[in-house]
Amino acid sequence: MPTDTLPWAGACAALAESIRRELPRHLPAGAGDRLVVVAPLGVRDELTVTLPPAGFGTPAVPVLLTGRSAIVGPLAARGRPSPACQRCLARRWQLIRPDFLRNGLECGDPAVAAGEPPLLTAFTVTRLAALIAAGLQQDADGAYPFVYALDLATAATTRTRLVPDPDCPACGTARADTAEAAVVDLVPSPKPPGGGIRQRTLGELDLPVDALVNPVCGVVGDGAVPIMVLPSTASVNGSFALRSGVNQLYDVHWGGHTNSYGASRLVGILEGLERHAGVSPRGLRAPLRASLDELGAEALDPRGCGVYSDAFYAAEPQVRPFAPDRPIDWVWGWSLRDERAVLVPLVLTYYHHAPKAERFVQECSNGCASGSSLLEAVVCGLSELVERDAFLLSWYGEVALPEIDPATSTRAETRMMVDRLRMYGYEPRFFDARTATTPLPVVAAVAERVDGGVGALSFGAGAGLDPEDALASALDEIATDSLLLRRRTERDLPRLRALASDFDLVRALHDHPMVYGVPEMRKYAEFLLGPRDRLVPVDALRPWIEPGADLAEDLRGCVAALAGEGFDVIVVNQTSPEQRAMGLHTVSVLVPGLVPIDFGWRRQRVLSMPRLRESVGGALNPAPHPFP
Repeated sequence: MPTDTLPWAGACAALAESIRRELPRHLPAGAGDRLVVVAPLGVRDELTVTLPPAGFGTPAVPVLLTGRSAIVGPLAARGRPSPACQRCLARRWQLIRPDFLRNGLECGDPAVAAGEPPLLTAFTVTRLAALIAAGLQQDADGAYPFVYALDLATAATTRTRLVPDPDCPACGTARADTAEAAVVDLVPSPKPPGGGIRQRTLGELDLPVDALVNPVCGVVGDGAVPIMVLPSTASVNGSFALRSGVNQLYDVHWGGHTNSYGASRLVGILEGLERHAGVSPRGLRAPLRASLDELGAEALDPRGCGVYSDAFYAAEPQVRPFAPDRPIDWVWGWSLRDERAVLVPLVLTYYHHAPKAERFVQECSNGCASGSSLLEAVVCGLSELVERDAFLLSWYGEVALPEIDPATSTRAETRMMVDRLRMYGYEPRFFDARTATTPLPVVAAVAERVDGGVGALSFGAGAGLDPEDALASALDEIATDSLLLRRRTERDLPRLRALASDFDLVRALHDHPMVYGVPEMRKYAEFLLGPRDRLVPVDALRPWIEPGADLAEDLRGCVAALAGEGFDVIVVNQTSPEQRAMGLHTVSVLVPGLVPIDFGWRRQRVLSMPRLRESVGGALNPAPHPFP
């Protein structure tokens, strides 16, 4: 709805003129007049507006009214053009609004103002003019301009920064998806001298935390919430939402689970950025649309990554099955084995972008990872694929895995966390889940409630070049989830007992781990939780390759090992413009032939894939996997 038809459009124009007249009293002599543009927020769907904002391309001062608040900015550094505009701010503001407001703006009728804003008084003009003057005289961050939010009722003022929106129709620049841009060069990448594969520490990343998480224009949500009730880990969670389908908002959750709230906040925000880049392509021009038949050998056949059963598509007519003559969207990836560009179905890597009817499979963030270098991200994404493949093969094949003795860990923090879980009534157990055809150590973990009560079992897994890293990753998952599971199971016990008696009701991601909070589900994990035999030490879980000092050489070794077993490793660079500006990289790694993880009992591609039958050969576990 055009703002000039609103009943209070005149109030906005009058406020802008009043602020412009008041500003000289607060600015240094000779600072000159400033163009002030006032517009309302929350009266239209800002995500569909394509016209540049008023005053675009001039040194204007935008003021956006949102009921009882006024948002001033973005204000660029003195003498520099702003890297973000008012439209960026309006879009990011809307993207983190509550569901009811977003649904009203994006799916409802045009907004109608109830009247003029009652707080636009003469004192409001003075406060806004003083705030604008102060902001104009500050040295703003060149990459992320300042934004100020003024509560018109209390005069409380907050300041944050705005990350430019690459999809902004006014100032964003769409990037082309090309075969040349998909190349992944295995350039020398020395690993840090202290060990591990992370080439920069959390502190060295220097993330603009205030711009990424804030209630005005946060990229990955309006807040990072510490979970203070957990005695096991100092966890921090957050979320953002995107529209999935016409009338549904899909919540994307992220979190960090370490022994420090500060570190967990940074880890969680990194996960949020990874998922922000993976749910939908950012700043990308329209993808190539064609059929597999038209593209031929230049494209990846998605059936090699698994599709659902015919019965599933028959029961879900809104989901169209893949057909080689059906046009779909494609993005460019890079085959590390063959060293060539390959087209990948968009739905296999950007997992919530296409309309539901286009998603012949519903992928998740499996194989998506971020890093401070491209190769770091690839190694982490590949490790995750190997981890999920191994976990699912052992679960559905009911494989009795060798048990790992956590007391043999060389890391004091790992041994301490194990003792902490025991103190709170859970026995953590760890298993060697390596397969015969993948090169990395994999640890499957279970936290079992000792007294057999609700919140019975919590599962996790980890994989990587270092067995200690794999063990720590698996432990972090169960240390957080087990103590939360107890409370969540108690609150939702009737529904979870219904799921335990009818697996067709297991439909969402959280249903899988939650149903194993019901004690009756333990029987499906008996193959794993039998009596302890001889325990193996952590350092027995060596990778096929001997990790060296260079990450590129380690990755070459992993790719060669997988190629020897008939697998390719394909990388799609998902790095968003926001991440690229921060020196971060995100990828989606695909290994066709490894079994994918799915959520929803009817969506289990693993059950019909050749790899499971070849690896198991016998009866399968009849219960859904418990992976979180």
